[in-house]
Amino acid sequence: MPPSALSSPTRAPVALITGAARRIGAVIARTLHAAGFDLVLHYQHSDEAMHALQESLEAERPGSVLTLAADLADPLTPVRLVDAALHRFGQLHALVNNASSFKPTPVGQASQGDWDQLFASNARAPFFLSQAAAPALRIQQGCIVNLVDVYAKRPLPDHPIYCMAKAALVMMTQSLARDLGPHIRVNAVAPGAILWPDEGKSTAAQQNLLQRTALQRTGHPDDIAEAVRWLIQDAHYTTGHVLTVDGGRTLNI
Repeated sequence: MPPSALSSPTRAPVALITGAARRIGAVIARTLHAAGFDLVLHYQHSDEAMHALQESLEAERPGSVLTLAADLADPLTPVRLVDAALHRFGQLHALVNNASSFKPTPVGQASQGDWDQLFASNARAPFFLSQAAAPALRIQQGCIVNLVDVYAKRPLPDHPIYCMAKAALVMMTQSLARDLGPHIRVNAVAPGAILWPDEGKSTAAQQNLLQRTALQRTGHPDDIAEAVRWLIQDAHYTTGHVLTVDGGRTLNI
């Protein structure tokens, strides 16, 4: 967004981040806060982690963080999150759709509940959050950044529903970039091997993946957070783009 749209002389820009209590979401929050943003941080279950994050950020700049616990599967949540952000800060400059669920759904074992869970967090909630936020973002010439996946374009074995949901989020990024321009930019970041899932990936599988990655190492959450910050603050003429941050993983997927 243009520098003039980021803030007034007396008010910090505001970013709403979903799934912000832990892992990459928390690092994005710290990065944007260090860049001068006030934050609206969504989480669902990680109360202790979110409390610690809020306490740390508020110690640096009191009054700069609002935390909201909500289930993104609830159809009322998107409007409630945006309304709470505007009630607290009066403006909104950026939406970061980071929250995601991830689980294997092998053909023959997948359920409709798996479908609903994976699409609710990875596709449905980002769309309706974007729709709810669009009027406020338009006023600020703001932007949306979606966290997608390198597997949105190339299938991960035994994860068809997750891959389909992330592919839908990529198309949403492109569709909204077209429909919300010229006032709102919409982009995405596709991480590769940054943090391993909390469960389900053996050490042998991790090493096999890294051997097929050009840089042969995992990335760091800071790499993703900086990509998000760049798309928000500096990529003034970029929209509809998926920025892949994967150490060359997709060269030999």
